Amino acid sequence: MLRLSKKTDYALMAMKHLALQSAASGGMGAASAREIAEHYDIPIELLAKILQRLARRGLLTSHQGTRGGYSLARPATVISVADVIQAVDGPLTVTACSVHDQGCGQYSKCNVRDPLWRIKDRIISALAATSVAELATDMAAIPPPAGAAVPVSVLRK
Repeated sequence: MLRLSKKTDYALMAMKHLALQSAASGGMGAASAREIAEHYDIPIELLAKILQRLARRGLLTSHQGTRGGYSLARPATVISVADVIQAVDGPLTVTACSVHDQGCGQYSKCNVRDPLWRIKDRIISALAATSVAELATDMAAIPPPAGAAVPVSVLRK
């Protein structure tokens, strides 16, 4: 199962919050870690570390002073969900093995490794094609382009 970490969930929530702030203020929106943490009931210490990591990776800008806080370092339209995930959790993986780790006893005989790597590449492409700006809009209200693949949800009982 592909699952994002709680840190990544919080990072995406904060990035969406900052994108909305930016849009509402004409591109100059900033918010403090405390403000975001209180708004979404996120532990302040954890969120502060996440925001610092996003700033170190160039996705956020930190502003000091009484009206300080964090703001998006680039427009929300050019920051991808993949950028945020990789800044917080590192490279996305689907399998335990990788191109650089051939220590698995099944590596030379594995018949699903390459197809799974291709699936991983597709997932990363989808995440890279989704911007933080898209998170900040109501995607349910925007119909997909003609001929576009529509995501399908499958529920098991």
